[in-house]
Amino acid sequence: MDPRYPIGTCQPAPFSEEAKAERLADLHFLPGLAEQAIENLDADQLQTPYRDGGWTVQQVIHHLADSHMNALIRLKLTLTEDHPTVKPYDEERWAQTHEYAQLPVNNALTLLHTVHARLYDLYSHLQADEWKRTYFHPGSGTSHDLWYLLGLYAWHGKHHVAQVTALRERMGW
Repeated sequence: MDPRYPIGTCQPAPFSEEAKAERLADLHFLPGLAEQAIENLDADQLQTPYRDGGWTVQQVIHHLADSHMNALIRLKLTLTEDHPTVKPYDEERWAQTHEYAQLPVNNALTLLHTVHARLYDLYSHLQADEWKRTYFHPGSGTSHDLWYLLGLYAWHGKHHVAQVTALRERMGW
């Protein structure tokens, strides 16, 4: 198993009501799963990289909050503008900012709960035509619809939680 991708890479899926329900459940439950993944870890464990050369557990949790905050902004831009260009960001450099190392993970978990409540609400109330609304990502040079965005972040949350839980299993924590 590649520790970078413990659940594999993101695989787009065609729209279906069943897939939509699964992805919405992923959004709904992610903050709680992230909390469970780090439950009872001490300060040293939180500073352990999930793989050689990878982010620490603390950085992973802060990254989830920041990344999913960007997902919320991208969703709202796409709902309110015609084919907006979203702003990419350098996640590696963000992971080196002061708060990733200094603020407790509870700060990021609180943000993650709030962001996911909003994501879940917005996605749960999309009309059929809104799923087809698109945005442009200049980093990849591609356009995507809101169905893709939901799938990407449903996967992304599970992906990072699995990195932490796989580390716990390997370390016997």
